[in-house]
Amino acid sequence: MHLPNKLRFVPSQIVTVTLLLTLLLFIPQILLNWQAYQNFNSIIKNEFKLQMLSDEITYLDEVLTMSARMNAATGKIIWEERYRQFEPKLDLAIKESIKLAPKVYENEDAKKVDAANQRLVAIEYKSFELVKNNQKEIAQLLLFNREYENQKQIYADGVAKRNRNISLQLQQKVDDYYKRIFWGVVVSIISLAMLIPAWLLVLNILQQYLKAKKIAQAALEETNYRLEMQVAERTAKLKHKNNQLQQTLQELQHAQVQLIQTEKMSSLGQLVAGVAHEINNPVNFIYGNLMHVRQYSQDLLSLINLYQQQKFNYNPELNSFIDEIDLEFIIDDLPKILSSMAVGTDRIREIVLTLRNFSRLDEAEMKAVDIHEGIDSTLLILQYRLKGKQKQQEIAIIKDYGDLPLVECYAGGLNQVFMNILSNAIDALYEWEEECLKEEVQKHLSSIIVHTQVKNECVVISIKDNGPGIPEEVKAKLFDPFFTTKPIGKGTGLGLSISYQIIVDKHKGKIECISAPGKGTEFLIEIPIKQMR
Repeated sequence: MHLPNKLRFVPSQIVTVTLLLTLLLFIPQILLNWQAYQNFNSIIKNEFKLQMLSDEITYLDEVLTMSARMNAATGKIIWEERYRQFEPKLDLAIKESIKLAPKVYENEDAKKVDAANQRLVAIEYKSFELVKNNQKEIAQLLLFNREYENQKQIYADGVAKRNRNISLQLQQKVDDYYKRIFWGVVVSIISLAMLIPAWLLVLNILQQYLKAKKIAQAALEETNYRLEMQVAERTAKLKHKNNQLQQTLQELQHAQVQLIQTEKMSSLGQLVAGVAHEINNPVNFIYGNLMHVRQYSQDLLSLINLYQQQKFNYNPELNSFIDEIDLEFIIDDLPKILSSMAVGTDRIREIVLTLRNFSRLDEAEMKAVDIHEGIDSTLLILQYRLKGKQKQQEIAIIKDYGDLPLVECYAGGLNQVFMNILSNAIDALYEWEEECLKEEVQKHLSSIIVHTQVKNECVVISIKDNGPGIPEEVKAKLFDPFFTTKPIGKGTGLGLSISYQIIVDKHKGKIECISAPGKGTEFLIEIPIKQMR
């Protein structure tokens, strides 16, 4: 069943227009909702808090007035102490109110209120002094006279007016918020009213399409039935090709996984090499000039010593300056400073060399390398994680290195394996430590032991932690691609799979995991000292 050429593209055009109409109608609604949300946040953050602060200021002012009058009436110092206790809280509340609404406190009414408040505080302070001088009656008269009452009235009226302004401002913003919500609902109703007929039309088109597809499928099944005998002869060939395609697909997936991880390690290596190069240039400049600075300073010190021995043209001002700068201390301390600077630059050069050894960007081919250099470089990269953070304790690294010869290998690949295994060990130790802290269980010191030895023309590297261990059902899937026990976003399940390919496929070696719950985890890596060509 074929549609005429003039009508063939009409359904697709209707669907497209409907989708565009849906997007155009919902964009204003999203904007209205976003503006309403912003207004609501503003009310929550500013106006409500400002109103609460205003109520608190009124309450604290009454507390201060009552404390001053009770002090004058009873003569007990406890009321003055109460006054002193609440006075900073009132000042703090006023400062926060000024910060939230500075314009409210900048008009003429605010200045009158502030002046009245200062006059009230002065009178109350004076009453405290009178009470201390055993003049309670005068203090009472002072706190109940006309001036105090007038200032109190001015202050109370000003605060009340300010509270009314704040309430009106809050009510206005709440009304504005309700208006935006109302218009959002109106726009939603209008959008639905416009979209329902359009989507009903789309649904009708889809039904027609499915009906036509069903008719075509029936015709296709009839044709398939007629051709069944011919298809049967080709089924075996298709299955064989399908198996080949499946195998090729798996190989491509493995290659893709390895390419992703290799790209990550290559990026890390480029970053490390770049940082090492940028550090190395200024350090070499400093290191190369330190020798000349040391020689020049020694020559200058020798010249000063020679002048002192000859005692030419005795000059009191010169001797005074020598005493002022403590020349003897400088002569003694300058060589020490230069020596410490030389030690520091040597240390930086060692760190740079270690970083370059880790990156191995210039060693893509197999060559003889020192395995211990790769392990040390990886541990240096992970040093920031080994130190722990906040309540986490530091992870101890125990190196039990054997006497290893140079090993023919892909240095960058092995560094990638060390990085994956050590990172997993660090994650496991920290996760176990967090569980022990939650359950309030005492945990022993976390540690990772790295052991190397030569065995049967092979090098054996053992990386063992004293963490929680791995269950048997998990251990059986450790080297499967995309298998991970970590939460989503924290693990890809590629690290150990790539490590297996690097050790077994590239180096013709072995990698094994030895673990049990509560007994830690050990990875054994075995690679030949020399690769078979």
